[in-house]
Amino acid sequence: MTATVWDAAAVVVAAGRGIRIGGDTPKQYRKVGGRAVLTRTLAALAAHDGIGRIQPVIAPHAAAFYEECLADLAPAAREKLAEPVPGGATRQLSVLAGLTALERSGAPALVLVHDAARPFVDAALVDRALAAGRDHGAAVPGIAVTDTIKRVEVISAGIGRVAETPPREALRAVQTPQAFAFGLLYGAHRRAAEAGLDGFTDDGALAEWAGLPVVVFEGDPLNRKITRAADLVEADRSFSTTESASMTAPVAYVTRLGTGFDVHAFTEGDHVWLGGVRIPADRGVLAHSDGDVALHALTDALLGAIADGDIGTHFPPSDEQWRGASSDRFLAHAVSLVRARGGRIDHLDITVLAEAPRIGAHREAIRARIAEICGVPLSAVSIKATTTEKLGFVGRAEGLAAQAAATIRMPETQETPETQETSETQETPESRMSGTGA
Repeated sequence: MTATVWDAAAVVVAAGRGIRIGGDTPKQYRKVGGRAVLTRTLAALAAHDGIGRIQPVIAPHAAAFYEECLADLAPAAREKLAEPVPGGATRQLSVLAGLTALERSGAPALVLVHDAARPFVDAALVDRALAAGRDHGAAVPGIAVTDTIKRVEVISAGIGRVAETPPREALRAVQTPQAFAFGLLYGAHRRAAEAGLDGFTDDGALAEWAGLPVVVFEGDPLNRKITRAADLVEADRSFSTTESASMTAPVAYVTRLGTGFDVHAFTEGDHVWLGGVRIPADRGVLAHSDGDVALHALTDALLGAIADGDIGTHFPPSDEQWRGASSDRFLAHAVSLVRARGGRIDHLDITVLAEAPRIGAHREAIRARIAEICGVPLSAVSIKATTTEKLGFVGRAEGLAAQAAATIRMPETQETPETQETSETQETPESRMSGTGA
């Protein structure tokens, strides 16, 4: 079979772990406006007539995530997609894997390299990238810098001494898609790999290393990269607003409230986990996982709001894989279930019941961590603490507890008990008892 030679193709780099944003789901597979970030990126590139082929590069373990993305793509967009190839340990090696796959299937004249986490790429930016790539052989989009930039010399953790203040007029913040003559970029990547270099995080920088003249064309301030939890929230709001405005029948939402409660006894140790933050203490807690009562209660609150069992249903303490597990994984799972049903998290409220440790000094860190895991604004998270006036096991300092409430909005449905399909696992006495066991 003769390989097809495309005038222009795109490599979409989606192999990063992407979990610094919080949770177990890589950011490129998190949903914004009801569709995965990667789905939106692929759809935007596939819609451009100038791109004949798209080569996705994904992590080896992400096949299931990727298949879900394909399910939300239009057939015409899927036709432009090559089979995904596994990425490498670094972004540079992932790009090389994508370029190698394109070369084997029929090298294009021009190639665009684009980050999966930039779903706002539009046709006008792709037009400029293709034109600059054809005219110059190596071109990257950039936007003018509006802040004053300091080059610093690091002298300690978080502290740097100003070494230089370069003029803003000569600075650009570089984006993707970056455009190159295929042979030039592929050759540069191969030379870098042969030289044992694999740390380039930008293809323009690699091209510069290889001696290629690189031009900067006009970027797009709206072409934002999703990096932090707040970026996910903003992207979700942006896509939801844009698409709701174009719908003839807007989606009706119903508000739901879920509650959760968890308790753990004290045992020997030197810290406790609360709200995803490690807090020094004179004792630890007895638990199958890390025993974070705040995140356990909040997980149950979200699961309750969507009527999908409890934490013991999804993460049974009888399963050894959850021994010592970090509770942010449980909460991130509950958040993903809410979003998979089209739900939106409005507010999260937690009360910790304990004589000790005191959480006042850690309150803002806890709020920030929960907001990061759940992909919500900091203003949507409340954390409080109280004692029980020396009453009960909490008052006797035998353990600590937390209760939580989660307010969400869900698309209004007309389901009946006869037609409703649910993912809730059939409860057993053991699973009911395991709700506080994690």
